Amino acid sequence: MERMTEQDPEIGFPCIIRPIVGDETALLKEFLYEAIFIPEGVEPPARDVVELPELRVYTENFGTQKGDYCLVAESGGKAVGAVWTRIMNDYGHVDNETPSLAISLYREYRGQGVGSRLLAEILALLRQQGYRKVSLSVQKENAAVRLYRRVGFEIAGETEQEYLMVCTL
Repeated sequence: MERMTEQDPEIGFPCIIRPIVGDETALLKEFLYEAIFIPEGVEPPARDVVELPELRVYTENFGTQKGDYCLVAESGGKAVGAVWTRIMNDYGHVDNETPSLAISLYREYRGQGVGSRLLAEILALLRQQGYRKVSLSVQKENAAVRLYRRVGFEIAGETEQEYLMVCTL
């Protein structure tokens, strides 16, 4: 994947979308924590929540398994967001051929188009790699549901609190 360096007029500040580099995989734990949806008035969990087995599947030994792809949004030389996929038995698991997707941005970069760019690039990458679909799980109250629908995700199932969404590539 080429490094994209142009300023995106939709974002309004310089932002590069690029593949993750080896020594940055530790950032995935930080972005996984940032991805946790915290409803209004609820106390955030401790940062070590990402060490729970059901969350470690998103980051442990990243880059070594089928479907492991990650793109980073960088602004001013700093990683400000990431989107990554992995075939794993997580909340968004559909089958053993469909990667699950996680995406996260630091709060101050949300709502400015960075997430849309990250999603567009990872979906294009997955298409290039021959995947037919990608899935995710999202809390029904999370505003990101609108973003996921806008880029082509559809609700494939639901629980009381979450949607299982799938995007056909």
